[in-house]
Amino acid sequence: MSESRASSESVNPSDAWSTTVRLLVRWSEEEERADWLLDSLPHELSGGERARVQALLLGTLRQLGRIEVALDALVTRPPRALVRAALWVAGFEFLSQPGDEGQTAKVCHHLVDQVRRLASSKEAAFANAVGRKLALSLAQPLAEPDESASVEEWAKYYSHPDWFIARAWDQWGKPTTRQWLELNQSEAPVVLRWRDADNAPESLDWLTPVAGAAGFFAVAKGHGRELLDLISTDAVHVQDAATRHAIDLLNPQPGETLLDLCAAPGGKSLAMGDRMKSGKIVAVDLEGRRQSRLQENLRRLPNGVEGVAVAAHLQRGLGRFLSGRNLPQTYAGVLLDVPCSNTGVMRHRVDVRWRLDLGSFRRHARQQLDLLLAAAERVAPGGRLVYSTCSVDREENEPIVNAFLRRERGAFELEDSVVSLPWATGHDGAAAFRLRRLRAPKQSSRR
Repeated sequence: MSESRASSESVNPSDAWSTTVRLLVRWSEEEERADWLLDSLPHELSGGERARVQALLLGTLRQLGRIEVALDALVTRPPRALVRAALWVAGFEFLSQPGDEGQTAKVCHHLVDQVRRLASSKEAAFANAVGRKLALSLAQPLAEPDESASVEEWAKYYSHPDWFIARAWDQWGKPTTRQWLELNQSEAPVVLRWRDADNAPESLDWLTPVAGAAGFFAVAKGHGRELLDLISTDAVHVQDAATRHAIDLLNPQPGETLLDLCAAPGGKSLAMGDRMKSGKIVAVDLEGRRQSRLQENLRRLPNGVEGVAVAAHLQRGLGRFLSGRNLPQTYAGVLLDVPCSNTGVMRHRVDVRWRLDLGSFRRHARQQLDLLLAAAERVAPGGRLVYSTCSVDREENEPIVNAFLRRERGAFELEDSVVSLPWATGHDGAAAFRLRRLRAPKQSSRR
């Protein structure tokens, strides 16, 4: 049995602090994504405790770089994962109120009690000694690095990997990189899309319209109960405003049959259906944990829109799956929202910075081009294909589309595109490109 699974059996699910420690062990040892970990929280956890876990988990991951630099200077041999995760959470709490002696004492006492309960008395003594030194280290204010400072100084201050900052400098320059890092270090608001955009309210006391994005609203903090009540009416969908760009370029029309590829968890399928009011959406994604969410969102489509979930691989055997379901082989409109680095959504997905490495971009780029070439086979003559990412890294956007156009040799043309930059808009980043088929596809070997 793994350490994280063993620890989970001894943790009271109502204890937000120890639950967060357990999730961080799974994150670091089993490489589970933070959003998946939050989705896995037990249903019996109260709304308040769930919010507390989320705040602790995301806050710790947001400040992990600075905490790790301080910890590495204090220990010669890393503690086991559970103890290190407990020190991470304590470090985040120290940073929340730096220099507050009363808060420091309270956090240290709680840290020691939790490590004693979850691990051992010997490790609790270790946590006590290291925790107190960690509090003193993190209480020392850091000066904001200027443009002459080293990448290591930027990495410590902004809690991002140094290689990532160096890459951002190369692509965007230092002033823009600073804006981006500062945004990533701020807490992301919950954003809603009002499903019937024509009848969306101008505003509510706790909802603020997102500038330039009709029908999208940012939720004020402290309104969790109202938010849950509104979601239960099915009038809204939790969805960032940047997602609208791909839908705008696809421009779904009433009565159409459209294909949504890499569709899970189904938020864009739902947005397409809400625009169409009538028609059909075939939503394709791999078999796996997100299929249930996809099917759930397809069930929420307007009454006039039929949603069909297909569990299949775009590059292997999709044609056979479509034939077996009596579905079309080609479509007037195809949306491909590819797997990507998620660099446009780092404010929401705070662990992305720690999951990526330099090789991630090359791996994604190869997969993205292959997926785009496969998606093109599903576009009917004269039809449109929208290539979409939630990345702002240049390697995953224009170069992929340009390589695709070269490979297709005049079969498609680029009609329109948009790249939304988070530091410019204040919400998530995204890119979308609309391609039009000019020539019928050659007979494909894919089935």
